[in-house]
This record gives sequence, structure tokens and C-alpha cells, in this order.
Amino acid sequence: MIGAAAIAVVTLLTAQGCAPAPDADALPHASHSVTLEAARDAYQAYLKVSDEAAVQGDKDLALSIVTSAAWAQTKGQYLTAAAGTPVPRYKYGTPTFYVPALAGYPQWFVAAVPRSTVTGGRAAPAVNTLMLFSKDRSSVQWTLSGSAVLGRPLPAIVRDADGYAAALSTTDSALLLRPDVVGATQAAVVDDGPASPAAAVIGAGPHTTGLYAAQAARAAAEQDHGRQYQWLLQGAPYPQVGLRLADGGALVMYGMYLNTSNEHPNLVAGAPIPVPAAFTPLLAAPTEVGYHAVYANWTYEFAAIDPPATARNAKLDVIASQGGPSYGHAF
Repeated sequence: MIGAAAIAVVTLLTAQGCAPAPDADALPHASHSVTLEAARDAYQAYLKVSDEAAVQGDKDLALSIVTSAAWAQTKGQYLTAAAGTPVPRYKYGTPTFYVPALAGYPQWFVAAVPRSTVTGGRAAPAVNTLMLFSKDRSSVQWTLSGSAVLGRPLPAIVRDADGYAAALSTTDSALLLRPDVVGATQAAVVDDGPASPAAAVIGAGPHTTGLYAAQAARAAAEQDHGRQYQWLLQGAPYPQVGLRLADGGALVMYGMYLNTSNEHPNLVAGAPIPVPAAFTPLLAAPTEVGYHAVYANWTYEFAAIDPPATARNAKLDVIASQGGPSYGHAF
């Protein structure tokens, strides 16, 4: 069970951390405003248009079917494609749909599907991927909000006799962490490492302590060159949703920004700071040179397992992510 120290961490992060995204609550007697058939149709429509856009290199078409984290990542992919890197194409396996019983808008659902990246006609080994689709109002089409590649099997998600999943509120207090502070709590560990008080409720792994270690190593390497490297994982105003798990916990999906800066001390002019190759196509102009600083930012979609509040010695486990370059600037 979460103790007083952990509660203090959550209280602090609520004040500091990411702004809550719009709620998508499942009501006790909610109607099925999104049917399983509608979810399947929306998913298939997305796959068709997405592949057409990738084949044609049509950025506008690709951006018309995505939003939130997926929009930022897709834009980065097409800007990179303009510099010679092909837009990724995918091969999909059989999806499993988790459609919550909702009333009204926003509407959303999650598809879990094996997905392979196709390069030169060859498909890489499939990775299990969560795809979050959303629709804010009746007058707009379904769009992909974010995708996250699973690093472990997905736990059992509660579904009713008709096959519909159970959604939960972003302020649900029956969980170890309220869903609306999950991102901020993860960020505290990514920014400050295992010494952060938030580590008491966040499990170690590639998306928490591992991300911290990678960024800290980069900072040490840049320091050897007399430069100051800093990073900050922060909340993004993207849809945050949750599905009830069979053990009383929750699967929470949410977007985040990883903002990085590499600077000469006090931003004085110096030798050009290298721009990471993945970010060169994202610069506003090819003439930008990092005499003072280079900013390279990523957009992420994460999925985490939030245990029930009654679980003993439990920690939040970030089980899936997908990130991509989304902003670059040098001056």
C-alpha cells in the first residue's frame, strides 16, 4: 500500500507536474457510443490511408489521420523523409480491440496488434504495439493519437459480457497513483534518477531509470567538451486514457515531451555544436548552426501499469513507449 512518503511525492508532483489531459470516464450505466464494429472500421481505415501516404510520400494526407503525439512523430518522419530517409511502412497482424463503454465525447479506443516495420519489401520481426485512437466530436474523423511498443505482455483487461472494456477516471484514487500524476511521477525519476523521492513508487526500467542513465551519460560526454547538456521530461496536452485491469489496477496511456539542450556556458559563441543527425531535417533552415546552443526535442507516447492502491510494495511499471524527434533548433 502506498505510504506517507509516497503520498507526499504524489502531492508534490501534482503541484509541479504535467497538466491533466481531458477526462474520458466510463459511466456506471454508459451506453456503447462506440461499437466494436465502428472501432474495427476506424482502425482499418487508418491502416489503408497511412500506407497510401507512406507510399506516395504525402505528408498532408498522413497528417490528416493523426493527432497529438502521433501527429508530432509523423510530421518528424516526413520531414526526415524529405532528407532521404524513407517514411516507415508497417505490416500488421491480428488486432485485439479494447473499446470502452462511453457516453458522449471524447470517444476513444485502443487496439493491441503485432506490427512489423517493412524495409525494402522485408518485414522486421513483429513487436506488440498499442494504438490509441480518438475522436473529439461527431463532425471529425477518427485519428491515431499515439502508439507505444510493448516491452512485456499486456495484463488482462476487464471486459463485460458484450466485449466492452472498462474505462476509468484520470482522478481515480483506488490506484497507487492517480492517473493524472503518472506522467509527472515518471518524469521526476527520468529527470533526477534513482535518488528522486518518486523512485519509491516508480519501477526501474528502460523508460525511467534507463532513460535517466542515458541522458546523464550524454551530459557527462558533453561536459568533457566544455558544453552543458540538460534534459527535461514534461507533460504534453494530449489525451490521457485508462483501462481497468483484472487485478484492480489500470493500463494508463499518455503523451510526454523530452526536451534537451546542449549549450556553451552562458550561451557565449563558440565552436559549432553538432546537431544530432535525426534532428537536422527538423531545423527551420539548413543554415542554422549551433554556435551558442542546440535544442533537440522528442515526443513520446507511454503506457504504464498502475497497480491498485491496496497492492503491497507495488510500483508503477512503464511497459510501453514510442518516441520520435519532433523539434530541432540551432543558433
